[in-house]
Amino acid sequence: GMFRTRTGQPIEYYSRLPRDSACDLAFVLEPCIATASTVSAAVLKLKGWGAERIVVLSVLVSRAGLHELQKAHPDITVYSVQVDEDLSDDRCLLPGLGDTGDRQFATPAGTPLSKGVYASSFSETGKLRALEAEGGSQKRARLTPGVPSPPLGPQHAPVTRVLGDSAAYSDLEAIPLPELAGASATQLTTHDGAFGPAPARMNWGAAKPELRGPVVATGRHPNQRNAIGAHSGGYSIYRALAVVSQSLDEAYTPKLGMTTPVARIGPFPRWADPGAIVTIDPYGHAISEGFAPWLERGYDVRPTIAVTKAHIELPECKEALRVGRLVADGAVLSPEGQSFVTKAAIEPVWFLPGVAQRFGVSEQQLREALFKETNSMYPELLTRNDLKLFLPPIGGMTVYIWGDPEKIPDESVELTVRVHDECNGSDVFGSDICTCRPYLTHAIEECIRTAQRGGTGVVVYFRKEGRALGEVTKYLVYNMRKRQEGGDRASEYFNCTREVAGVTDTRFQVLMPDVLHWLGVTKIHRFISMSDMKHDAIVATGIKIVERVEIPPEMVPKDAQVEITAKVFAGYHSGKAYESAKDKAALDTVKGREYSSATAYRQSVTEGGGAAGTAQGVSKRPAMALKRT
Repeated sequence: GMFRTRTGQPIEYYSRLPRDSACDLAFVLEPCIATASTVSAAVLKLKGWGAERIVVLSVLVSRAGLHELQKAHPDITVYSVQVDEDLSDDRCLLPGLGDTGDRQFATPAGTPLSKGVYASSFSETGKLRALEAEGGSQKRARLTPGVPSPPLGPQHAPVTRVLGDSAAYSDLEAIPLPELAGASATQLTTHDGAFGPAPARMNWGAAKPELRGPVVATGRHPNQRNAIGAHSGGYSIYRALAVVSQSLDEAYTPKLGMTTPVARIGPFPRWADPGAIVTIDPYGHAISEGFAPWLERGYDVRPTIAVTKAHIELPECKEALRVGRLVADGAVLSPEGQSFVTKAAIEPVWFLPGVAQRFGVSEQQLREALFKETNSMYPELLTRNDLKLFLPPIGGMTVYIWGDPEKIPDESVELTVRVHDECNGSDVFGSDICTCRPYLTHAIEECIRTAQRGGTGVVVYFRKEGRALGEVTKYLVYNMRKRQEGGDRASEYFNCTREVAGVTDTRFQVLMPDVLHWLGVTKIHRFISMSDMKHDAIVATGIKIVERVEIPPEMVPKDAQVEITAKVFAGYHSGKAYESAKDKAALDTVKGREYSSATAYRQSVTEGGGAAGTAQGVSKRPAMALKRT
C-alpha cells in the first residue's frame, strides 16, 4: 500500500510481499495517476520482488503521467477509463475526479471521514497549496536500489589501531554488496520475512568484529540496516533540521581515518559475552579498524564511541592545590590546577534480548512497552523481530580517565571509580539542594591522587537527569518538597518524587555496569559512591569492590542534608560519618528550606532560609517559620 504526500513523495505504509517467492502476474490498482511517482514506485517494488508481468489499472490518468510511466516502465500494461490532458501548477489532475475526489481526498467540497488523517492538497480557503519550495526534497537526486555504493576510500584508514589481531578478516567475500537508498518510496515501516529487507549480519557477543558484524543504522542502506532507531539519539532531530534546511547533504558520510582513539581500550574477554554488555557496542570506537572491509565495500558504518584527550580545569581542584589537599606533579596535575585525562563519549546501542533478560521479561514484552511509551515512534519494534538492535533516543555517557587506561584491567593496580548520574543544576550551576557536584569533584580529587600513586581513576558520567525522570519532573518535585505540610523533611524525600512521577527512580542501575566491562574493569579498589543500587548492580556482574568511600560531611551543602539523610536511612552506605542518619528520629529533625505560595519576586527570592539539622545529627541552624499564604 502506498500514498503520496503533499511534496509528491511516495510513502509505503504496508508491504508483506513474501521474500522467497514472486508471482507471475501482479495488478497495481491506482484510481488516479497524476505525476505517476507513486505508481512508478509500486511498479519498481514489484519488479525488484520478481513479478513476471505487471498490469496497472486506473480510473483517470494524466497524459504527462502516462508518458512518464511508460518511459520509466515500457514493459508494463496500463488500463485507464480516461486520460486528462492537463496538470495544475502543483502537479494535480485537472479537472480530476470532481465530487468523488472531494469526498475521498478531503478537498473543500466534501466532508469525508478521512479528513484530518491525510491532509488535503487544498488550503482552508480552497486554494491549491504549493507542493514544495524550489530545491526541496523532491528535487534531490537519489540512487537506485540494487546499485552498489562506491568504496568510501582511504580517508577511513585508521591512524591508530587498538584491536590488534582480532580485527583481521579471513573471508572478505562473505560481506554482501551494499545497496543505497532508492528513488522509490519512503517506508513507514518494514516487516521481517517480507521482500526487501536483508539486514547485515549481527551476531552479538561474537569473539571478533568479522564474526559479529557492524551496526548499520543510517538511512543510506535501508534494506541492509540491522538496527532500529538512529545514531546520536535525540540529536538526530537536529540532523533532520540540517537536512531539511539544506545545510547538510543527507548523503554525506564522515571521514573516519583521523578520528580513531587516542588510547587503547580493549578488546577484553567480556566483549565476547553476549550477556555482559547489552547497551554499548564494544567495537563502537574502532569502526575504521574492526569493520574496515565493510567501509571499503561502501557501507556507511558510524562510530558510537569516540576516545580523545583533554585538560580539565575545575575551581575545586585549584582550591585543593591552594590548601594542600592536592599536590601538582606535572604529569597528572599541573601547577595551574589542570588535570590531564583520557575521555570517551558513548552512545547507547541496545541488544534487545539482553536488555529484556536483565529485567526478567520477554523480548516481546520489552518491545511492546518501548513502542507504547514512545507513542508509536518505532513501529519496527513490533514488525521487525529480526532486528535485535535498538538505538534509543536517550542520552549516553562520558568516561573520564586519570592515569593510564591500559592499567584498568590489572587487578594489582589501584583503581578508583565513581559512577555519576547527571545533575545539571548542581554539576554545572552549583545548586545546593543536592550533593551531586560536591561528590563529583571529591571523586575527581580522589582519581587524581590515585593516578599520582601510579593507579587509574575513572569517573563515568551518565546522562540520566533527575534520576532519569527528566529535569522538568525534578523541579516539580522540588516545589512539592518545599511546599508540603511540615516542610521539606527527609521522611518525605522519596514520597514526593513518587507523588509527582509515580516512581522514585528510573535509572535502573542493572544496565549501568556495561561500561565498566567495556573498560575491562574486574576489580575496583575504591568506589566513590554511597549508593547501594550502584554497588549491588556492579558486584552482581562479577566485579569486586574493595572499599566504599562516602562524601565527606563538610562537603554536604545545608539544603542537601535532607537528601543525604533520606538516602542513608533507605539503605545507602553510611560509613562511620553518617551512622546517626540510620536513626528514624533523624528523618523528621533534618529539614530543608521551605517555600510559601508567594510568586512575587521580592518575597519568593528571599524565601528558603530554614534549613535545620544534618545527617550527622548536629543542628547547624534553627528552622525559620514561614507564613503560609
